[in-house]
Amino acid sequence: MTKITYVTTHGERIDTEAENGATVMETAIMNAVPGIVAECGGACTCATCHVYIDDAWRETVGGPSSMEEDMLDFAFDVKDSSRLSCQIKVRDALDGLVVHVPSRQG
Repeated sequence: MTKITYVTTHGERIDTEAENGATVMETAIMNAVPGIVAECGGACTCATCHVYIDDAWRETVGGPSSMEEDMLDFAFDVKDSSRLSCQIKVRDALDGLVVHVPSRQG
């Protein structure tokens, strides 16, 4: 299992275990992480699973695709570390990943 930590806007850390092949969004939903709405269910047609990738993990996670960049235009308070969690597939290399949940979704 791959460990992912979600940090809420209030600083609460939610440690989870994710199945490889799932997405960071699916893992958040299965663990009731507050602030991850996921209205489209992972189809990359909304921006309600927006997260900030912790700086230490940005290179490992990688950047968004052009389609994801287009959807990030609808997210609130986009930063260089912004990603849609539905587009990040869990894999062994992400063991220990830390993501931050924004104060609100787009």
